[in-house]
Amino acid sequence: MSSPCPSGLSPSAIIAREPTSLEQEIKEIRRSGSNRDLNSASEFEMSDIFYFARRGVESIMDDEVTKRFSAEELQSWNLLTRSNYNFHYISLRLTVLWGLGLLIRYGFLLPLRVTLAFTGVGLLVFLTSIVGLLPNGRVKNYLSEKVHLMCYRICVRALTAIITYHDSENKPKNGGICVANHTSPIDVIILASDGCYAMVGQIHGGLMGVIQRSMVKACPHIWFERSEVKDRHLVAKRLSDHAEDKSKLPILIFPEGTCINNTSVMMFKKGSFEIEAKVYPVAIKYDPRFGDAFWNSSKYGMVSYLLRMMSSWAIVCSVWYLPPMFREEGEDAVQFANRVKAAIARQGGLVDLLWDGGLKRGKVKDTFKEEQQKLYSKILVGSPSWNVPMGGRTLFLLFG
Repeated sequence: MSSPCPSGLSPSAIIAREPTSLEQEIKEIRRSGSNRDLNSASEFEMSDIFYFARRGVESIMDDEVTKRFSAEELQSWNLLTRSNYNFHYISLRLTVLWGLGLLIRYGFLLPLRVTLAFTGVGLLVFLTSIVGLLPNGRVKNYLSEKVHLMCYRICVRALTAIITYHDSENKPKNGGICVANHTSPIDVIILASDGCYAMVGQIHGGLMGVIQRSMVKACPHIWFERSEVKDRHLVAKRLSDHAEDKSKLPILIFPEGTCINNTSVMMFKKGSFEIEAKVYPVAIKYDPRFGDAFWNSSKYGMVSYLLRMMSSWAIVCSVWYLPPMFREEGEDAVQFANRVKAAIARQGGLVDLLWDGGLKRGKVKDTFKEEQQKLYSKILVGSPSWNVPMGGRTLFLLFG
């Protein structure tokens, strides 16, 4: 799936360089453009702007964040026009193959898959409602587990999903929290077809609301009202209470909070790692050659996305269950989250990024800009050898 980089090269840059500090680079720029003694430089120099201009251009040319929110590029065409709209015009033979594939996918596979999907969802709603009428106990838990597994496996068949599960001895157990990287909404059924989980999410209306209400009757899932989602303490308490009960199913959480295009893992939200519970990391890696599972929610709605999945050749993926991890002594929630994220990225062959997936819909936080401004301010005023007589006016003109 990936090829090694030559020595001295980085997969995310054209030319790899040793990391240097802002102060070192600005001194180098001043040294190359001025004959004055750097230690006696007493004011802002126009050449300093070149550092920020160069870094800006580098970020635009080699943007490692924005490209994670669009479909992964394929090395070869998979006979789907959604991958490339022009390849089927290359030759008559390729056009005929593409036409046959189109007929098979939309004339045979799609109707069959849609039928299976409606069957699986219908059985899930009906059977969980029936099981929910039973009194709490072993019989109800047993029947609930069998019903969920059967219905999720039918839904997996509706996608023609070919899944390979690795290290099943590390599968999440009751009283723990399962965390996984997030590529698609179907991540849920990919995992739930191999084991039962307690789902976490916001209460919806319509068909999704009907499914949620029926599921919670048979199994203690955790649904939040819209007004409760922003209450971090309430969310943490309900998750903690559930995890402390060893008779309840493990909680399934996707800490990234958004779908990433199956090439990297982005920042994990710390909320689920503040709970004193055993964490079971899971790495999910899709093979995009047969069908790209990534959901670009800013471009496609849920219904159109599912139709694209059902009209693909197949959904092929691998799932790795990693050994359970605990929060170490003296380790805060952020450090623990980063450690778990690094383990998932390493196992799944994904790029480990520190950026927040919220950048998919929002702008860069002002704190990131302020951090760079503070670093440059320290160069100008933080050292006796870098005094700036112009004071705040120069800084105001520079930083607005």
